[in-house]
Amino acid sequence: MPATFRTTRRVEFGDTDMAGIVHFAQFFVFMEAAEQALLRSLGLSVVMDWEGEHLSFPRVSASCDYLHPARFEDVLTIAVSVRKIGAKSVSYGFEFFKNDEPEVIARGQLTAVCCHVRPGRAIESRSIPDGIRDLLASQIA
Repeated sequence: MPATFRTTRRVEFGDTDMAGIVHFAQFFVFMEAAEQALLRSLGLSVVMDWEGEHLSFPRVSASCDYLHPARFEDVLTIAVSVRKIGAKSVSYGFEFFKNDEPEVIARGQLTAVCCHVRPGRAIESRSIPDGIRDLLASQIA
């Protein structure tokens, strides 16, 4: 089993709310950035050309459960894993830790669908190409 992909992010002042804690919506921004970092590490992207096709992976589902607060200047470690690969979709899991502490402060998930993106046409879902599927499968936790 592969090691879970990890990335870090320092909480900026603009990430916090009036109570001085990270605003709940920022966790979705953090998850998206962590997903993109994972994909880049595999030579992929959420928008890319693959074997002559322009593909995108728009999100169709996202959620986050908040267990403990994070505050300005905390350093968050975001662990990302591929939870499931369907015919057209991929689901990621996220765990957030702060300041090298072992306790999980939040857990999230998001699901994206592989789509054709063509000028002048509606976005259309398609099966995940085998090469992309193989790269994603290498990250299944």
